[in-house]
Amino acid sequence: MPFVHVDRLTVAAIVQGVFDDPFAVLGEHLAGRRHVARAFVPGAETLRATTLDGKSLGVLERTHPAGFFEGLIKARKHPGPLRFEAENADGAWWFVDPYSFGPVLGPMDDFYAAEGTHLRLYDKLGAHVITHEGIRGTHFALWAPNARRVSVVGDFNQWDGRRHLMRRRSDSGLWEIFLPDVTEGAAYKFEIIGADGSLRLKSDPFAFAAELRPANASIITNIDNFAWTDDAYMHRRGHGEVRRKPISIYEVHPGSWRRQADGHFQTYDQLADELIAYVCELGFTHIEFLPISEHPFDASWGYQQTGLFAPSARFGSPDGFARFVDKAHAAGIGVILDWVPAHFPTDAHGLALFDGTALYEHADPRQGFHPDWNTAIYNFGRREVTSFLINNALFWLERYHIDGLRVDAVASMLYLDYSRKEGEWIPNRHGGRENLEAIEFLKRLNTVVHERHPGVLMIAEESTSYPGVSQPVHLGGLGFGFKWNMGFMHDTLDYLKRDAIHRKHHHNELTFGLMYAFSENFVLPLSHDEVVHGKASLLHKMAGDDWQKFATLRAYYGFMWGHPGKKLLFMGQEFGQRREWSEARGLDWDLLAHAPHAGLQRLVGDLNRLYCTTPALHARDCEPAGFEWLVVDDDARSITVTLRKGATSDPPAVVISNFTPIPRAGTVIPLPLAGSWSERINTDAAVYGGTGMGNLGRIHATPVTGGRWPAQARVNLPPLATLIFTFAGTGSA
Repeated sequence: MPFVHVDRLTVAAIVQGVFDDPFAVLGEHLAGRRHVARAFVPGAETLRATTLDGKSLGVLERTHPAGFFEGLIKARKHPGPLRFEAENADGAWWFVDPYSFGPVLGPMDDFYAAEGTHLRLYDKLGAHVITHEGIRGTHFALWAPNARRVSVVGDFNQWDGRRHLMRRRSDSGLWEIFLPDVTEGAAYKFEIIGADGSLRLKSDPFAFAAELRPANASIITNIDNFAWTDDAYMHRRGHGEVRRKPISIYEVHPGSWRRQADGHFQTYDQLADELIAYVCELGFTHIEFLPISEHPFDASWGYQQTGLFAPSARFGSPDGFARFVDKAHAAGIGVILDWVPAHFPTDAHGLALFDGTALYEHADPRQGFHPDWNTAIYNFGRREVTSFLINNALFWLERYHIDGLRVDAVASMLYLDYSRKEGEWIPNRHGGRENLEAIEFLKRLNTVVHERHPGVLMIAEESTSYPGVSQPVHLGGLGFGFKWNMGFMHDTLDYLKRDAIHRKHHHNELTFGLMYAFSENFVLPLSHDEVVHGKASLLHKMAGDDWQKFATLRAYYGFMWGHPGKKLLFMGQEFGQRREWSEARGLDWDLLAHAPHAGLQRLVGDLNRLYCTTPALHARDCEPAGFEWLVVDDDARSITVTLRKGATSDPPAVVISNFTPIPRAGTVIPLPLAGSWSERINTDAAVYGGTGMGNLGRIHATPVTGGRWPAQARVNLPPLATLIFTFAGTGSA
């Protein structure tokens, strides 16, 4: 059979970079019994095909002046990748032909990806440094089912989208190519001709690293080489009932916890050296980071993400983040990430209109546009999209050993009319307002995570009364482990903003939370959202003069740490940050030179240590059996007294709060047991900055008859203070 040149239209399409089936033409092919090689090498004047060790196979003819070559080559007994030697007036160069390699993905990848059940897509899509057919290079893969063509561009091909057109896998909408000799550190993007015919440069949705903003290319990174040392920690994490463990979370924005001397961000390694030690010193059990996935805009705090699989380059390398987690685990500290599946930004290099269609989002803005944040909304009804998100959640848990995900803005996912007026949303198939697809996504997400990673915390930020957020899926719930208790936060902060003289009229704001405290597994959050945008810091939310503000905040922390529910405190509030939080600066650490701030910080550490070592205060945080009111109706004096219980063998604890500035010596308090009770916390202690009024470390309860409780004691209640006692035994005082 005579050798036949490729037709002119095909050559023109390849040269113009619009051909969608490059592997059918480029590389080595049979022409009858003869072998023909073809290549597109812009700028080359001559091109020779060789074996990998440089043995000549033939010289190719340039049939298009832009650099298209083809010609017969020698047959080989053991065919393998071709090597091309190119030359022009400026010199010579060589490269291994990417079109000489077979596919990396297999039919099962196509099947499970299309079905939306592939749980290791992050091992398949994106950029992975591998050895393929004996050659080291990078395999690139992308989902873009409606694209006319996709190519990889980067440092390695002068960002020329005509050079590395990808193979279309038509059954799944995936595209792939293996580029030999392209390895770690190279910057790249995907150049896509969309369904609408327009050209787009997109960052890799599965990229493991990205350039530092404002640049936004993806970076080839091998994250499999990190040597983890946390096996023992991971083993312990998977055992025991999570609800019965102490959980006290320090919420952190990594860019503004502390800045370097020159004002730059601290790196992951610097945070590992300083933040972990600080958290250990204060007795917190977990660090929760505001989103650290790559994002283009600092002032978004990380909630406008464009690189869901990449720790932000602002703070260092992926290995640096892995070192942070590993060191946290070595110190016994868990790491939780704020995770954002509710929306994504419309930056040109991100997911929006990814392949020329509304691929990740809905086309209809009534479903696919978020009015609160001017962002797109994921199409939870598309199985490939929910698979992408579930893979991302699993990625952080599996590759970075993350201990939990706090899922942001769940309420906006649950309701189709969230922040929308009549006519601005589309009802579900039953005519209702619930987003049925998002609900199913959340159920599947939680089911998969809990099945594969026992002990991982899945926490919902959900601000409505949607039922069963933290109930198991098989019982009709969404399957989260915990839910933020926004009602507790708002009610108690509203109460403490009031002048003490008026609090007796709003006593229910302190007590109402116990009406629903066990309807969910709650986390009590005092989060970043409460100390920005004119809301004032926690210290300045408190009523009264400066002394009263500190005393009230100390009493509030004591009340909160004694209240059912896990704990969360945003950075800076542990020492009484005076200014509102800003992502543009570090915390005001110089305040710790002043006694009231240092005393507040000391109190938080002591509260955490007592909470973590006292089962009565944490083991039944989420169970009605762990709580009883001793005094609930003393609104005239703004006093509450609660009983906290663990297992039958655990000594109970009693929490007494006085939210007026009036000291009340000798107040009679009912108690569940006669005997000695140790004063473990007094937020008015002098060491914390208080007046020092107290009970000399102990009270003695005497038996009584005829009342609801079998014992009582006289207690000195300091002004604006919380006392926590634990039962010490039946001995005399």
